[in-house]
Amino acid sequence: MWGIIPAAGSGTRIQPLAFSKELLPVGSRHDGVVERPKAVSEYLVDRLVLGGARKVCFVISPNKSDIMRYYGSRLGEADFAYVVQREPAGLCDAVFTAAPLIGPDEPVALGLPDTIWFPEDALRALPDDRLSFLLFPVDQPQHFDVVVTDDHGRVEEVQVKSAEPRSKWIWGAIKMPGRVFHELHALWKEEGRGDEYIGTLVNAWLARGGQALGVRAGQSYVDVGTLNGYREAIRLLTSNPQQFPDLSAEPR
Repeated sequence: MWGIIPAAGSGTRIQPLAFSKELLPVGSRHDGVVERPKAVSEYLVDRLVLGGARKVCFVISPNKSDIMRYYGSRLGEADFAYVVQREPAGLCDAVFTAAPLIGPDEPVALGLPDTIWFPEDALRALPDDRLSFLLFPVDQPQHFDVVVTDDHGRVEEVQVKSAEPRSKWIWGAIKMPGRVFHELHALWKEEGRGDEYIGTLVNAWLARGGQALGVRAGQSYVDVGTLNGYREAIRLLTSNPQQFPDLSAEPR
């Protein structure tokens, strides 16, 4: 399975930083016996790998070579590839920049690199054979893309940052077969489309007879792209001790 990580954005909500926002240190990891800072995007890499990805594609801008230097060609069980989005043209444009790498028979999963969510293995709840959204409950859904489903989990609509959302469940990750990925790409390339957001594109795809599933397997979700979100991420990781060191411990 491929994992796609759109990492070409400028991160204006949390800049200025001296590095790409995807490398913002949040929590820590152990490199053998040495504890090191952990980049926020590593949480998504971990979750993609737990969900079955063995190939991960970072979509970067021309000035984000620091991401390539940080990750290199492999981390754990995942091999890395990099493609360049020449200009910031929205999430769909970033995701579909990876299209030449994706075979029609390969499952594809994607998430956002400045988010942290639990449970870590929630992607396993999504099927391989259809477009599916991993859903999380949030307190302020108007700031996110809400996925409205029927009683059987079938997606009726994706509401993109709606002032009056019909649900509190937002998508945090997406999984689909490669053939569906390329169907969405073909729709996006049609004259008059070029959607910025995945939600509006999926709505058009649903209107043409496509079907999607919303799976409420997520428990907690934080957008680390703002200072308040960064603080909330620290709190969330602190409440999951296996992900974060004991802040009360004396330094050695």
